[in-house]
Amino acid sequence: MRAMVVSEWGEAKGLRLVELPDPQPGPGQVMIDVRASSCNFFDLLMVAGKYQVRPPLPFAPGGEVAGVVRGTGPGVDSVQPGERVFALLDWGGYASVALAPAAGVVSMPAAMPFEHGAGFGIVYLTSYLALVHRAHLRPGDTLLVHAAAGGVGLTAVQVGRALGARVLATAGSQRKCAIAREHGAEAAFDYNSADWVERVKEATGGRGADVIYDPVGGQVFDLSTKCIAFGGRLLVIGFASGKIPTIEANRVLLKNITVAGMGLGGFQRQVPELVSQALHALFELYRRGAIRPVISATFPLSEAAAALDEIASRRSVGKVLLIP
Repeated sequence: MRAMVVSEWGEAKGLRLVELPDPQPGPGQVMIDVRASSCNFFDLLMVAGKYQVRPPLPFAPGGEVAGVVRGTGPGVDSVQPGERVFALLDWGGYASVALAPAAGVVSMPAAMPFEHGAGFGIVYLTSYLALVHRAHLRPGDTLLVHAAAGGVGLTAVQVGRALGARVLATAGSQRKCAIAREHGAEAAFDYNSADWVERVKEATGGRGADVIYDPVGGQVFDLSTKCIAFGGRLLVIGFASGKIPTIEANRVLLKNITVAGMGLGGFQRQVPELVSQALHALFELYRRGAIRPVISATFPLSEAAAALDEIASRRSVGKVLLIP
């Protein structure tokens, strides 16, 4: 097998392509011939040693793959060799062969290509669980999605629209604002502009957004409290800005707002039945054409550093994939 391996903490340019023996599945594991691997922002943090999970060196990053089951370990009967699947794993996805825990391996719908499968699990599950189970989004609510042309933001736009919400968006350029509108946002504003808060207020008749989905953090989070509706729900998805914000409790009190975190790993560990229900609901939305992964770029496995730079530089729109 081939894998892009991290030997020391640092930048993505330190990744090296190596040849390794094929891994063998142990109890509860599935061996997958990888057809596509997804790149995510947390891969950059993991490579730098700044993520909450620090694998033992050396390791291959990558928490999301799609491919064909080659074999299974003892105790696995949920999937069979030859089955088309996508899988969520802790790391190891930047490779031509990956091992995944059986609980994270899901059979793909027949019409779903591998590229869609690789870009489906983490981002769509995050958005669906955040909007449905953390924010209790209702038809007719106004949803504001930040970084709406990014890998996770576009899924929130699509899922919010599919659930009957009115979707507004922000993004880091006019080009990305246009992409957010193409995928379901009624209006989109450049969050680098000084007036985006006022434009959200104008678009909501002064009321503000019922639900705000924030994968950015930093100043975007701070300003969100100025354009959220009374009783609104502010979702903390991540900190792509690199700055973890804080909030004064009086802001929560005065507007009666809820600040809710969404970490997919916690759902997988604590309430796996909800993750399974969410996947079934998402597959139905996919079959109806209501949601569709947006692939920004694909790279060969050997160019993983360039793929991650697409994300770090914020050039990417939707998902960035590696094709082993």
